[in-house]
Amino acid sequence: MKLALIGYGKMGHAIERIAKQRGHEIVSIIDENNLSDIDSPEFASADVAIEFSTPETAYGNYLRAFSRGVRVVSGTTGWTNRLPDIKRMCDEGRGTLLYSSNFSIGVNIFFAINKQLARFMNSYPQYDVEMNEIHHIHKLDHPSGTAITLANGIIENLDRKDRWSEDSCADNVVRITHERKGEVPGTHTVTYTSPIDKITITHEAFSREGFALGAVVAAEWIAGKNGFYSMDDVMGFRQ
Repeated sequence: MKLALIGYGKMGHAIERIAKQRGHEIVSIIDENNLSDIDSPEFASADVAIEFSTPETAYGNYLRAFSRGVRVVSGTTGWTNRLPDIKRMCDEGRGTLLYSSNFSIGVNIFFAINKQLARFMNSYPQYDVEMNEIHHIHKLDHPSGTAITLANGIIENLDRKDRWSEDSCADNVVRITHERKGEVPGTHTVTYTSPIDKITITHEAFSREGFALGAVVAAEWIAGKNGFYSMDDVMGFRQ
């Protein structure tokens, strides 16, 4: 399969290495120094572009890739206020995007466990829930896209919560705290606390390899497909 990379930081390098190990060809690499190359014939020849850029540039990258007829797999977070627009474009046949806040296979299993635990907790109102996420000091946005996905999974399945916040501790809120330190790839902890005990689930990434592998697997899955997808589709979790 022919792949293009949009964004060539640490994640881009990890994706390139794993893609080549799996027998794929990298036909174009786009970063801040050669943005015009997204309009090149080499980029247009890609079956899929894997995009890990910045919150400010992701949306424009999708539009430019769509205009070249290239499917996109993206893990960039911090832009999802425009997600309805992208979904509409994909539904109308004007592009194909597979978006996930986290491509790690383990994290996506964690997402499913988080939703199931929230369903269980509907019957036990004595437990309140909060979340903490830890990432490296280079991560620009907070809370992380993964934390927001986890919070939304709770809100969808726990009737007493209807929004998340980094500030409020109101009864209807899933509170998210964040830390930025060192080179931590990503740790997410969901905690349910009652007056007498505490239940905690945690996912801790040891490196970026899991994210990169998942992104390549997603690119393999989406090749030849059209529309809007997520890792739920890749993992077979879609209900």
